Amino acid sequence: MSDAAVARATTLAEASTRRDNNFNLIRLVAAWAVIFGHSHALAVWHGPDPVWSLLQIKFSGTVAVDVFFVVSGFLITASLERNRLRTFLLSRALRIFPALLVCVAACVFVLGPLLTTVPDYWTRPETWRYFTANVGLSMNTEYFLPGVFAGRTFESVNASLWSLPVEVRCYLALAVLGALSLLKRWRFNALFLLGLAVGTVVFWPRTLPETELRIVWCVAFFFTGAAAWLNRAAIPLRWWLLAGLVAFAALVHGTRWFFLGYYVVLAYGTLWLAHVPRLPRIRHHDFSYGLYLYGWPAQQLVQMWMPTLGPLGNTLGATLLAGACAVASWFLVEAPALRLKPRLQVRESAAVPASATGDAAPTPANES
Repeated sequence: MSDAAVARATTLAEASTRRDNNFNLIRLVAAWAVIFGHSHALAVWHGPDPVWSLLQIKFSGTVAVDVFFVVSGFLITASLERNRLRTFLLSRALRIFPALLVCVAACVFVLGPLLTTVPDYWTRPETWRYFTANVGLSMNTEYFLPGVFAGRTFESVNASLWSLPVEVRCYLALAVLGALSLLKRWRFNALFLLGLAVGTVVFWPRTLPETELRIVWCVAFFFTGAAAWLNRAAIPLRWWLLAGLVAFAALVHGTRWFFLGYYVVLAYGTLWLAHVPRLPRIRHHDFSYGLYLYGWPAQQLVQMWMPTLGPLGNTLGATLLAGACAVASWFLVEAPALRLKPRLQVRESAAVPASATGDAAPTPANES
């Protein structure tokens, strides 16, 4: 599709045919927003971040994770639609596990021995449980290494890892739906609407623990992204529609219905931003996954070295440190792993550029 035709695109399906989009930029900003959000908890600060002050239900880090899951649901469904199940699963494994393995190993075998305050670090079961549980993406994420960051306000080594087991289980659930031929549009739509209805009835009246609530949000946004891909021909991309949804969210802000306003604005707004505005393009390298993986450990180190820093100072220092790790992760781990994808005969689609889906080598994008 020509640039002029893209400019006239009125639906998500038409816009998705373009060779350029903003998915890489959105993911990079989202990964940085997680660092910014966490800085208000880790640094010397006695107030919430600006996003929490505005929304009152989410801080910038959890908003960013919700964005990740919308994007992931959209692109992963496109990937599954054009690849065999075995190829799809192997492709996802190449995207998630190599960088995760290196990050977890770096924390256990480098960061841990350098920082631990206990003499029996290597014989503690917690050390090895941290490695096996997190590399294996157990839902019981392990956050602590013996004696590492001991005595700090937050002693967790990497609090961001919780979302990855949820992400991978969403992949597997989607694969099961595909294997059962339930990704046909009308079948999926029926299941999706039923799931939203049941989820609202079951979870909305209850006060869930934060750990459970954020999983519910992630699953909802992932399958909303999947629904958007399957129904892309029927979804208009109009600024006035986005403005109307924002107005609705503003109208219900502070009421028990605000969760619905937040849900529709974030889901539609993410896909609108991915396709409509002309933003700076990131075409060849995607550092967002590495920035997400190394963000929290970097913040802990920055705050340990400079304990009087406020949120902005912590954000700046951690962005530089985690950014360096992310660049190294991309060039030394992620991109080489992704270059194996052609051997899996991963197929590209004209409807979603390879650079947006992570299914082409050597410059695929992150879907997590």
